[in-house]
Amino acid sequence: MRFAAIYFRNLTLGVAAALLLAGTVQAADIHVMISGGFSAAYNALVPEFEKATGNKVVTAYGPSMGTTVNAIPVRLGRGEPADVLILVGYALDDLIKHGKAVPDSRVDLVNSRIGVAVKAGSPKPDISSADAVKRALLAAKSVAYSDSASGVYVSTEMFDKLGIAAEMKDKAKKIPATPVAEIVAKGEAELGLQQISELKPVHGIDIVGPLPDSLQKVTVFSAGIATGSKEPEAGKALIKFLASPAARETIINSGLEPIAGGAK
Repeated sequence: MRFAAIYFRNLTLGVAAALLLAGTVQAADIHVMISGGFSAAYNALVPEFEKATGNKVVTAYGPSMGTTVNAIPVRLGRGEPADVLILVGYALDDLIKHGKAVPDSRVDLVNSRIGVAVKAGSPKPDISSADAVKRALLAAKSVAYSDSASGVYVSTEMFDKLGIAAEMKDKAKKIPATPVAEIVAKGEAELGLQQISELKPVHGIDIVGPLPDSLQKVTVFSAGIATGSKEPEAGKALIKFLASPAARETIINSGLEPIAGGAK
């Protein structure tokens, strides 16, 4: 029964991808720049797309924003090749504004929620309410957050909202380029906050859960076509596949919420 289910799913994915690329005569190399929030689902889905279409997907990973060497705006600034950009929605809008992505190419793929992680086997704090989160943060000896969208929110909004910005100044650290969960797994931070989809792939941690609704910040991850793309049609087909019903189960399993009809 399990084999049949896997076979049916693979067949569905393959047929869907082939249909999406119908009319393409020659296989293409599609260059993708992607940030961490959508990476787990993307990494699982791309081989199915490649198998069905004959296209090769070449991937560069980096944060949606910031000035680290791998950040997507920095990669684009130094002229790295790109056909498809997958990153935080408002960061993609900024790239469109600055001529780095094609206007009207944005497709919203998923909603992503922020979660809290501890080292595997450590006690899990209560995070069921804003007051509980406040107590957990104040009790923690060290806290780590990302240098991308979730970290910007945590450090510039959430701490202020909880009235603990001063207390968190010295013990809460921004982690550039490295997944926050890796820092937690090494025991270098007692609590880690990042998108759940970025926490899940890392071994050595336990996910306590999502932030409560009163503190939650839902981030939209979107895809678009890079200005100067050499394979815009193949790129559009990949985006369409990632936004299709065939990708839904994989996306949900990665800790994300698919957005139906995501074209903007």
